[in-house]
Amino acid sequence: MQLTAWVNGRFLPLEQASVHIEDRGFQFADGVYEVLACFSGRFVDLMPHLHRLERSCAAIEITLPKTVDEIAALVSEAYRRNPFKHAMVYIQVTRGVAPRSHLIPQGLTATLVITVRELPMPSTEKLEHGVSAITMPDIRWQRCDIKSIALLASVIGKQEASRRGADEGFWLDEQGHMLEGCATNCFAVINGTLVTHPLDHQVLGGITRDMALRLAQAHAIKVEERPWKLTEAGLTECLMSSTTNAVMPVCLIDGQTVADGNPGPVTMRLRELILEEIEALKSE
Repeated sequence: MQLTAWVNGRFLPLEQASVHIEDRGFQFADGVYEVLACFSGRFVDLMPHLHRLERSCAAIEITLPKTVDEIAALVSEAYRRNPFKHAMVYIQVTRGVAPRSHLIPQGLTATLVITVRELPMPSTEKLEHGVSAITMPDIRWQRCDIKSIALLASVIGKQEASRRGADEGFWLDEQGHMLEGCATNCFAVINGTLVTHPLDHQVLGGITRDMALRLAQAHAIKVEERPWKLTEAGLTECLMSSTTNAVMPVCLIDGQTVADGNPGPVTMRLRELILEEIEALKSE
């Protein structure tokens, strides 16, 4: 199966695609990224993803090598050149190539890479019974609002979750508040209200998080953005969101069942609403 990638100005067979050994993304994790979902040629929130990419670049003073509209066209073409009906598109921008030095040289041209893989889908078992998670003290840097490729903490967290038989790891601040997952945003339903941590330097503004909150408010589900803990009275559901998962129920955390241990009605209603929006997008 022939896969195609975009690397710095041209499409190449994936096995031939490469970047320079002194690319600062390789040597310093000096870059940012986005992951998009595409269903039957229709992208979910393409421009919000690309505008977040633009903001992440601006936050670390990388100049995008192409305009947002040009990148959108390249993303669409990358999807077209690959064999997947439902696809996950990865975009990475690094500061570019220079001899290794912490000090950033002037005049660098950013590296732009786009790859396409089949979109992973959650299993029926996970949908019916929910996923499991662990909690961990937050060991990440203090600008989690930037979608940085420096993901070592998340790699460690995911590995620890896997070692303990869980699907995801959630980061806790020093007061025990739930922040977000290694690769997800997290929510709870507390006294009937959908609660999630407010956006700040500890939490990435997830595109699917935004969609979930927007759809909840549009369908009379009360929303509150505030710090929250797993130990709060009235907590009946936990859930997580991401580009590849939409919304998923979290029914086991640190070996303890959440409420009755089954996916809750608010979670499944939100998932239904998101999937309905995606289906509508596919029919446009």
